[in-house]
Amino acid sequence: MKKIIWLALLVWSSTVWAQSTKDKTAILTVLENQRQAWNKADMNAYMQGYWKNDSLLFVGKSGPTYGWQKTLDNYKKGYPDKIAMGFLTFGIKKVEFLAKDVAFVLGSWNLKRDKDEPKGYFTLLLKKIDGQWKVVVDHSS
Repeated sequence: MKKIIWLALLVWSSTVWAQSTKDKTAILTVLENQRQAWNKADMNAYMQGYWKNDSLLFVGKSGPTYGWQKTLDNYKKGYPDKIAMGFLTFGIKKVEFLAKDVAFVLGSWNLKRDKDEPKGYFTLLLKKIDGQWKVVVDHSS
């Protein structure tokens, strides 16, 4: 009986680990796709990593913004062209699964531009929606 329980636990843990590895890779791919889109000055492609919903929450220096369209509008206003967008890099510090379909990401961002180099940190909540990982909450500072 102990062998059966041990085997069941081993199978379960390897399945959880494999799923987490696959999902972590998928989340990192979402973020890398966003980074590449940003560096091509393609804001619409960048926004594909976000949940296209009025409940999307973005928190930045101006406070909370709700909604995918409003977030896109704010990005376009703050970063109207390639010069303003600069070259973006991320430093991912942590990806932690809070549930099988919810993940927390901690990272840093760095924006290299001709005249300055702003940088900061972000925390994200991602949710697996219709089989795809999407950012549902973004707090960037």
